Amino acid sequence: MKGESETSRRHVYGRTRGKALKPRQANLMETLFPGVSISFGEGVLDPRSLFGEVKEVWLEVGFGGGEHLAHQAAMHPDTGIMGCEPFLNGVAKLVSEIDLRGLSNVRILNDDARFLLECLAPASLDRAFILYPDPWPKKRHNKRRFVNPETLGFLAKALKPGGELRFASDIPDYIAWTLAHVSRFNREEGETFFWTAVSPACWRTPYEGWPGTRYEAKAIREGRTPCYLSFRRI
Repeated sequence: MKGESETSRRHVYGRTRGKALKPRQANLMETLFPGVSISFGEGVLDPRSLFGEVKEVWLEVGFGGGEHLAHQAAMHPDTGIMGCEPFLNGVAKLVSEIDLRGLSNVRILNDDARFLLECLAPASLDRAFILYPDPWPKKRHNKRRFVNPETLGFLAKALKPGGELRFASDIPDYIAWTLAHVSRFNREEGETFFWTAVSPACWRTPYEGWPGTRYEAKAIREGRTPCYLSFRRI
């Protein structure tokens, strides 16, 4: 993993552990998790080396309880899906789903996704998901938002030409923030991410095969409107 200077340069904001794990979850974290955990050193990581024969490799950043990731893995058994999540209890939930569904195409990093992104081989991802990330609504905390010039740079490098970045949120300010940062990145680094929307229906309609998430359900209950953005890597 990264050295002392690297880990001190970055911080994982928010909780990394909640209530004590249930006995079954704790047992699976001891027995199943080591076999699906992502480990890497200082070199470049080809994500295909983590799987057997797969047609594509996808990454979900901050998968929460893992509902979306597990659904996609079950629907796309020929796709290798990596997920990053610092919150241990969320990781334990996904590990339980892996066991229940017999998923063999999931790999997990129980840490900040930025550590993995910066190590990925260029053009090694076919799709990346950033779904309902923590909005950090207070202005003084905006700098903690996952979408920023650094992470867009990592994603630009890791996504293949034609690859897709999906971002979903129910927070209007974060949606505007994301569009503004992508636009600025394109101006400063050259056209990199193409927003694929052609009409309002494109960002109001869930992605094809979208299973929904508990965060989305909560947002709708509380009167917030989800937005679904798709960007194609040029």
